[in-house]
Amino acid sequence: MQVDYIIVGCGLAGISFCEQLISNNKSFIVIDDNSQQSSTVAGGLYNPVTLKRFTPVWQSKVQLALALPMLTILEKRLNIKLDFKVPVRRRFTSLEEQNNWFSRSDREGLSDYMSLEIHKNSNPFIIAEFGFGEVLETGRVDTKLLISEYRKHLKNKNILINETIDYNLIQEEEHKILYKNIVSKHIVFAEGYGLKNNPFFNTLPLEGSKGELVTIKAPKLKLNFVLKSSVFIIPLGNDIYRIGSTYHKNDKTNAITVQAKEELLNKLKAFITCDFEVIDQMAGIRPTVKDRKPLVGLHKTYNNMSVLNGLGTRGVMIGPYVAKQLFNHIENSTPLDNEINIARFDE
Repeated sequence: MQVDYIIVGCGLAGISFCEQLISNNKSFIVIDDNSQQSSTVAGGLYNPVTLKRFTPVWQSKVQLALALPMLTILEKRLNIKLDFKVPVRRRFTSLEEQNNWFSRSDREGLSDYMSLEIHKNSNPFIIAEFGFGEVLETGRVDTKLLISEYRKHLKNKNILINETIDYNLIQEEEHKILYKNIVSKHIVFAEGYGLKNNPFFNTLPLEGSKGELVTIKAPKLKLNFVLKSSVFIIPLGNDIYRIGSTYHKNDKTNAITVQAKEELLNKLKAFITCDFEVIDQMAGIRPTVKDRKPLVGLHKTYNNMSVLNGLGTRGVMIGPYVAKQLFNHIENSTPLDNEINIARFDE
């Protein structure tokens, strides 16, 4: 079998790169063992404002301009609903936070996204005497559905190999990659935290942070927006809400923990007063980097091997952007943004 690209990994990074290849009429095959769960357990929010410090997300305008049309294309191709337009509101805990919101809202990169209206709280089961600030152009993507349906789509086209890649069988020759019976011009590793086992790129500083979420049923809450306080509350419909997320660097397993559940519920109960029932809990390792920027670029020695990784907590927004950067870099020798280029870690 001859293809233009082999893609290893079918999370948000891998799917974003697949879409770049489709739009440029390139042939490819995906190898994925479904071992990485960070994309499927993600909250799936796209939000151009960092709500902890009221700062702009890096390259947010460009990212949204690429991500939203890609979601529309995917919805049509897969015949599913993925993109749910939902407001994101930040709960204020003081007048000082309100003032910080207003002072930040006229800054470059924020003025288009931070509403100047303070939304008063009218929900009897939320403690929010100082109200909420609303972020514009936000939404939620059903990442679990996206990945499962995308895998089915690839399988139907006979371009998904459901196995763990054997790095020992990858042969690099001039202008081509050989893997079993596949001959490819290029291979892209989009493995998430699985990159730690990749002998070609495992020296990159991919740290990984474990994130856990709980899902609750709260019939009285009646929340129709994403609420950000010490945790996110994300409405999923039918009185179901996702609560997240924890950040733990030392535990690198996908096992759920009692400690994370208690941490999330204690934070939730600090500002929610209605009864609720926990109906699910999930965990995954986010592919995070110390400087909070992705890992994108070519191998130092083998210029037909690339990495697309480190999307962290913002894979929905940043995935299409970095995929396009990498594609143009490979095909057209377009320079990568310095902030994402793995060359920034060269000694």
